[in-house]
Order: sequence, then structure tokens, then C-alpha cells
Amino acid sequence: MLRSWKLGTLSGIGIYIHWTFFLLPAWAFWATLRHGGMGMAIYAAVFITAAFGCILLHELGHALTARRFGIPTRDITLYPLGGVARLERMSQRPWEEFWIAVAGPAVNVVIAGVLLCLCIGTSALVGMHALFDFRSPVSLLPELFLANLILVAFNMVPAFPMDGGRVLRALLVRRLGYLRATQWAVSLGAFLSLVFIALGLFAEDLPLVSPMLIPVGMLVFLMGQQELAMVRHREAMRRAEPVDVLPAKEPVVVKPISASAGFNGFIWDNRAGLWVQWQNGRPVHGFYPEAD
Repeated sequence: MLRSWKLGTLSGIGIYIHWTFFLLPAWAFWATLRHGGMGMAIYAAVFITAAFGCILLHELGHALTARRFGIPTRDITLYPLGGVARLERMSQRPWEEFWIAVAGPAVNVVIAGVLLCLCIGTSALVGMHALFDFRSPVSLLPELFLANLILVAFNMVPAFPMDGGRVLRALLVRRLGYLRATQWAVSLGAFLSLVFIALGLFAEDLPLVSPMLIPVGMLVFLMGQQELAMVRHREAMRRAEPVDVLPAKEPVVVKPISASAGFNGFIWDNRAGLWVQWQNGRPVHGFYPEAD
């Protein structure tokens, strides 16, 4: 993978780390060093590394659950904003998507339960004060416990294509159909992406977290729109019958693509509300999606 390094393999799945990942612990180290000194800076870097270990297990939960439904995972890559498990395909069965989506947060719930038990046991051995003294290694336990609870809450926000958004779509499919359920989930995700961006710009009480909400909001919006376009294309191809020429009842005026470009593929025409198939730089077919 371009500009990524392979860390190893877990359950037959390649684990990669993108070069931009290292910007996050470096930024946290520098930001904490300015206010808390070297000890706090090292603590912040170690905490972020451990937190991303939990994120890796989160993504592995998605991957292994998808495998149970016959969907392989290409790889898992860690980025500054989180991890991505690249599945070979997305399941179009609502309950499969539901279980794949909730598997990741469920892993964090289990991790949080283990950490809570460790916190209770450690406090009995070394005292409660050690859990809240950053100079002590055991102080990572309550911090990671809280981090996993935050991961569960954040990932279950119904902002498609985050886990909560996929759960929402899976629950809406039976009532609305796959396309309309995706449209509803993406619309809500677009609204919440604006909320993320606004919090990133104006939430001054979260100086280390709020800047990260801006790119998160942008990614949620862009990835949601991309998946909606793919669903529209798939549904149009599945439902509509191709015609030899573009339908005359709603003529489509599209900007010609030069034949030298040789473009082959499909373009969504917003004005006419149909998919246009291009071959060798010329429109040859039109596909009207069925009304839901």
C-alpha cells in the first residue's frame, strides 16, 4: 500500500500503518510538552499508542464478523483519525450489516469491562491514588477505560457511514427499502457532519479533541455521498431495463466528451434524474431508476 508499512498479520488479515499516523502522537507530544512538561508529553504519546491498539481491535471485530458472513477483509490500516477495515464488499443484507457494524463497538465494550476489572484490582493493591497519578504506569488503565467508552459512544452516533449510521440504515431497510434507507441515513450523516465541523471550530473547551472533529466531519460527509452514489448506481442497474437510445420523453443535454478520451462508464445526470452510459466518449444508453 502506498506510503503505508505493514506491521504484521492478525487472523490472516494484513495490518498496516499509514505514514500520517505518526503525525498524531507527534502533535500530542508537542502540544502536551508546552503545557505539562516532558513527563506529561511522554504519557500522552504512550496513551495515544495504547488507544490505537484498542482501535485496531475494534476494526478486527468488524473484519472477523464480516468473515463469518463470507465477506473477506483486504486489510486494516491505521490513520490519524482512526482505523479502516477494507472489506471486499459491503453486505446488502440488513442484519448482516447490522452485526458487522455493532461488532466494532462491542469489542470496545469488552475491552472497557476488562479495564474496569483491572482498575478495581489495581486500586486494591496499590491504592486509588496511583490510578490518577500520571507518573504511575497504572494510571493508563482508567484513561483507556474512559477512551473505550468514548469510542463506543462516538462510533454509535448515527452519522452514516460511521457504525451508528450503518446500524440506522440496517434498521430502516425493511420499512423504506435499501435506496431510501441509504438516503435517509446519508442525509442525517450530512447534518451531523456539519455539527462535527461546528464543534471543531467553536468548542474551545476541548483543545486537543475539537480540531480533529473538522476532518472527521468532512470525511463523514464525503464518504456518505460517495456511498449514496454507488447505491443509486447499483439500484438503477438492478431495476431499470436499458434502452437503445436515451428516452425521448425527457431529452438529456450532456456536455460531449471527446471521442479521443474514450470514456466508458456511467454518469448520473441530475437534471434528467437518470444514469447515462458512455462508450468511447459518447452517451449510448439511459437508465431511469424506479420510484420508491
